[in-house]
Amino acid sequence: MKGNILYIVVPCFNEEEVLPNSSSKLREKVKSLIESGKISDKSKILFVDDGSKDKTWDIIEGLHEEDNMFSGVKLSRNRGQQNAILAGLTVALKKADIMITIDVDLQDDINSIDKMIDEYLNNDCDVVYGVRRKRQKDTLLKRSTAEGYYKLLKKFGVEVVFNHAEFRLMSKRVVGSLLEYSETNLFIRGILPQIGFKSASVEYDRKERLAGESKYPFKKMVGLAVDGITSFSTKPLSLIFVFGIIFLLIGFIGFVTTLVFYVLSKLSMFLPIIFFVTLMAGVLLMALGVIGIYTGKTYMETKARPRFFIEKELD
Repeated sequence: MKGNILYIVVPCFNEEEVLPNSSSKLREKVKSLIESGKISDKSKILFVDDGSKDKTWDIIEGLHEEDNMFSGVKLSRNRGQQNAILAGLTVALKKADIMITIDVDLQDDINSIDKMIDEYLNNDCDVVYGVRRKRQKDTLLKRSTAEGYYKLLKKFGVEVVFNHAEFRLMSKRVVGSLLEYSETNLFIRGILPQIGFKSASVEYDRKERLAGESKYPFKKMVGLAVDGITSFSTKPLSLIFVFGIIFLLIGFIGFVTTLVFYVLSKLSMFLPIIFFVTLMAGVLLMALGVIGIYTGKTYMETKARPRFFIEKELD
């Protein structure tokens, strides 16, 4: 057997439109890597069906029957992208030397895989991050919010690679270390820098989606963003205390000022009081919300429930 065994782990959720095209391109890429001697001919493409409701699993089974380069894992229900990736890595770890995760829409440039493997082979890098070179194709709102989010994570002390999502290469020992993390609320791109080991980055230009629609809407993006901050930083809780002191002072100054004006000019105190009560109520509700997020996450972690169940596995 020549070269390292590579498993490309591809999470899928209702991707019947894009799968035929993506699988063809991924097969061509793996074959070219085998022919160049960079990876073993035992390498595979592992699709993880994250509880799809369409024909995604049927297509994966068909691909497996057609070519044993394709493998598949079917989760018992939808568990989210992070858990789907983890399930695929759990299966791949049994046989693979290196693993690459990539979204099924192939907006991430699969030609960058060559450079990732070179970094692993030539520079002994255990983690190689795929990093977007620029975001010119994004809308102004999406670009500003995405880049602002990475900066916000850094401000909160969360160590992440700027403009990196889920496109990465990991060695066997890195994946083994990743699987030792038992938390329910996963944020893999925040965990990997904590693991350590030598790493590198490969820049690429993100492409348009091959087919279908994105299965990662704004709501899920916000949820992942909140998980990223609350899973690695307690600074939001500290900020609640700071804001509490600030608004206490503002409220006190406002009350004294209003009282003085009332005494001097007999103005009505009704509207100022309503304003300050509304303001403080909003601040209190926001503070309770932040505390609730941390409390809820702690509650879910103490249950120690399984993160996923594998219903079927093709090999």
